[in-house]
Amino acid sequence: MRCLVRSLKKAAFLKEWGAELVTGNICDPESLPPALEGVTAIIDAATARATDSLSIRQVDWDGKENLIRAAKTAGIDRYIFFSILDAEKFPKVPLMEIKACTEKLLAESGLNYTILRPSGFLQGLIGQYAIPILEGQAVWVMGDTSAIAYMDTQDVAKFAVQALKVPETEKQSFPVVGSRAWGAYEIIRLCERMSGKQAKVSRMPIGLLRAFTRFARFFQWTWNIADRLSFTEVVATGKPLSAPMDEVYKTFKLDPEDMTTLEAYMQDYFGRILKKLKEVEVAQAQIKNKKKPTAKDGRTYPRF
Repeated sequence: MRCLVRSLKKAAFLKEWGAELVTGNICDPESLPPALEGVTAIIDAATARATDSLSIRQVDWDGKENLIRAAKTAGIDRYIFFSILDAEKFPKVPLMEIKACTEKLLAESGLNYTILRPSGFLQGLIGQYAIPILEGQAVWVMGDTSAIAYMDTQDVAKFAVQALKVPETEKQSFPVVGSRAWGAYEIIRLCERMSGKQAKVSRMPIGLLRAFTRFARFFQWTWNIADRLSFTEVVATGKPLSAPMDEVYKTFKLDPEDMTTLEAYMQDYFGRILKKLKEVEVAQAQIKNKKKPTAKDGRTYPRF
């Protein structure tokens, strides 16, 4: 497996997983042909982050155009692309519009593609809900937003790898979502139960968030943040971001029982983190006890 990375140093951890690293940037067309030498399939999961210096349009549109063009020139056999569920329904949301346009570009490219359309990842819930609850910080919610069928990134990866093996997935798009859609307050209650802590919930009015999004567009350095915040319009509809998966599992020849549920994911996380916190508490108590003065008769006396 070869990974295209911008920084060998930052991506060094991928070597531990057996990946071959090659430097390149989808926004730099000249760097792509050497990176694609000997490659037969592309799994395209690249996307801009809110903190990137480049915009969503530069990375997710211009960059993808470069990569698709380079893939055609290199004679790539298979192209797996990660889009977003229901992207075509939100043309006014920059990332959704770009994802939908990229889907069309792929369909017209002549490449042998498969489009996977997740709606959300379990990994993002740790920073959004679990850590703030454990640390007694505020958990921000927008009220009655759309429930989302989150899926583990490792399970999404199983669909990507399986798509390379199953001819029935060629030149088609598929939803890749979890077994059920979860609302914000359902996730909070689950985290409270598993952590034994009560969440401090703060509501963010949707109108205020929209106003901040418009404000952020006035400054070039906050365009990416504004584009990401505009995703609020997707979850503000109140309609669940989910889709039937029975036929998808059959097509990909995967077993839904092998997928990680949100409950299992959170249980594993809280189990590990609470165990670690307990170990730290025990270690601190032992250090504290060692520092207490001891009388000659062996008894320990308090310090005043």
